[in-house]
Amino acid sequence: MRSETHHERLWEGVPEGIEPADFALRRAFLLRHVAPGQRVLDVGCGEGRFTAALADSGAHAVGIDVAEEPLRRARAGRPDLEFLRVPVDHAWPLQDASFDAIWAGEVIEHVADTAGWLSEVRRVLRPGGLALLSTPNHGRTSLLAMALLPRSFEARLDPLSDHLRFYTQRSLARVLEEFRFEAIRVSPAGGLPGARPLLLASARRARW
Repeated sequence: MRSETHHERLWEGVPEGIEPADFALRRAFLLRHVAPGQRVLDVGCGEGRFTAALADSGAHAVGIDVAEEPLRRARAGRPDLEFLRVPVDHAWPLQDASFDAIWAGEVIEHVADTAGWLSEVRRVLRPGGLALLSTPNHGRTSLLAMALLPRSFEARLDPLSDHLRFYTQRSLARVLEEFRFEAIRVSPAGGLPGARPLLLASARRARW
């Protein structure tokens, strides 16, 4: 209950209608990997911008989130789409192997129980299905900036931030491999002046 209240409070301070960070870049990555007709789950869908982009491209998209406020906004904006609230620390109310692809944009870094969360991702994804993720990149360039610029360090590791995990290309690939994903590709993106350094990852659920 406390975790759910925490997530609701976070959304209280977010104005409605703000475009997600790096939306065009992440949308292009997502849509390159998803075909029309596929059933796709948008995990941590927020106000549903990526869910809508998936649906508009011809996918059968479903959005889930742990807070009700963003889902209220998503339903108001796209009443034709399905948006579900899921518990923070328990199994999602979704059938096993029911999705061809899963998109989790800027979600994995917020997850306290990474093992439990990835287990749910794997459970609802069909064998051979595709997991697609984006997360901030904490590679060498970011670490160098943090070492040289105190404000960069404080911004990245703000004790009041809701980011709980910090990934590099290697650590993200390793955790996906440990949960029996294969054909793993983790690529850096962004990082140019005015753009955040990101990781964009794709991985297939092993069939066995």
